[in-house]
Amino acid sequence: MIMMLTLPYNSTHTVEGRVKHLRSLLLVHSYLYYTLDTPIVTDHKWQQWANELRDIQAVTPCAIGWYDNEFKDWNGSTGYHLPVDAFVKTVTKRLGL
Repeated sequence: MIMMLTLPYNSTHTVEGRVKHLRSLLLVHSYLYYTLDTPIVTDHKWQQWANELRDIQAVTPCAIGWYDNEFKDWNGSTGYHLPVDAFVKTVTKRLGL
């Protein structure tokens, strides 16, 4: 069964809001995939998010104070290197995983 993760942010209607949302999705779903071996979205969906973030960051400066260093020079090829921290674990726990 595939579950979708919705994160409660003020707005995904701004570039900054969308970038924060995409980064959050990629952090959490990379942890689920690489660390817990429990993916809940398809590889295709993850890649769509990764490509969207790559494309936004290629044309828009995205120093928004939300995992800026971790997504610097993001090319969307893998989330293996992304950090696992309290945010990621808290969101994952809320999913019941």
